Amino acid sequence: MEDTFVRIQIPQQKVYDGIQFPSVVSPTSSSSLSRLTHSIHFHKQFLESLLLESGAVLLRGLPVNTASDFNEVVEAFGYEELPYLGGNAPRRNVVGRVYTANEAPPDQKIHFHHEMAQLPAFPSKLFFFCDVLPASGGETPIVPSHIVYEKMKERHPEFVEQLEKHGLIYIRVLGEEDNPSSPIGRGWKSTFLTQDKIVAEKRAARLGMKLEWLEDGGVKTIMGPIAGIKQDEARQRKIWFNSLVAAYTGWKDERNDPANAVTFGDGKPLPGDVVHDCLRILEDESVAVPWQKGDVLLIDNLAVLHSRNTYKPPRRVLASLAK
Repeated sequence: MEDTFVRIQIPQQKVYDGIQFPSVVSPTSSSSLSRLTHSIHFHKQFLESLLLESGAVLLRGLPVNTASDFNEVVEAFGYEELPYLGGNAPRRNVVGRVYTANEAPPDQKIHFHHEMAQLPAFPSKLFFFCDVLPASGGETPIVPSHIVYEKMKERHPEFVEQLEKHGLIYIRVLGEEDNPSSPIGRGWKSTFLTQDKIVAEKRAARLGMKLEWLEDGGVKTIMGPIAGIKQDEARQRKIWFNSLVAAYTGWKDERNDPANAVTFGDGKPLPGDVVHDCLRILEDESVAVPWQKGDVLLIDNLAVLHSRNTYKPPRRVLASLAK
């Protein structure tokens, strides 16, 4: 037996091009986890059609209570896992292919970004799961990439032209070990999944990243030039695909100054007023759905940017990345 999924409406949804964003679905009953995973497998084509249509699907009212349950839901979709190699955020493996989401302190907002957009190998899909409900705040706001591109092209055509022509360079300084108090606090050992500098250099080179070792055992990473605008082939439209706002406004800790974290691909600095206007566009166009316990949010990483609002603990949102 399998359940069917029905589309439901929530107050936070927006309508873009006549399409509700995000799509929200719920199973017709929530009797058991095994029945749910069977239903996902059976109705995968329907769920993927919603993902293609809107870029994000919120599955609500699920019998998903633990990290292991969430792992089974992710497995039911059948996507290949993407190892978190080269990313910024401190994360811990919880079970199977499930990890903690960015564990930056609750009073720090994580700004809008595409997951691993500063790297050539990035996930195509992201899963998030609300394991422990936030006391307050803690939403994961999302925004369609093509809308951001269209608004930026309309308001800052020269900036977009430079971005398309030159791309971006991202610069970050990593310590040896993870720094959980920083939103970009992943040390180089866990970033490159090795204790060996030579192995780290080889893995960085495969990503197209240059490393400059520092006397204190840390390393400066230089990535790019890499595209800041992409073509979404599945939907045949241009998209805003980068982490420039997140880097410029949020890559800050004792090692990193966000003003130096990202430049145009030719090395020229980004105009701060334009970056901050882009942040305004992201905030204005975004949708922030308050989490409910058991929610699973599936995001197409090409089509949608995500962020994280500040919150009052407790909160535990888990994540899984797919190729």
